[in-house]
Amino acid sequence: MKLNEAQITRTLSQFQAQVLAEDHPAVAQFREMFGQHTFFLDARGLHVLELLEIPGMEAEEGEVISLADWTDADFTTLRTHRPEPTGVVVRLKEVRH
Repeated sequence: MKLNEAQITRTLSQFQAQVLAEDHPAVAQFREMFGQHTFFLDARGLHVLELLEIPGMEAEEGEVISLADWTDADFTTLRTHRPEPTGVVVRLKEVRH
């Protein structure tokens, strides 16, 4: 999923990672492999956010999905794998009372 600025900010407030800028050299390659997403890097590897959709309702949450793991202690090489849910759920909408 490609996130807007507000969604990126909300995601980063709940998931400790760095967002890859649109002009980062690796983004074009990641898009060829994984499609149009906003990509995040953390100490474990490469991730995207996938909406948790309920039919007939607007999605309010997304789950962090792992796409690749670091292969070295210097965080210079990633090894891709099948998309794996991480169990980390991010609330994209502000709760209003």
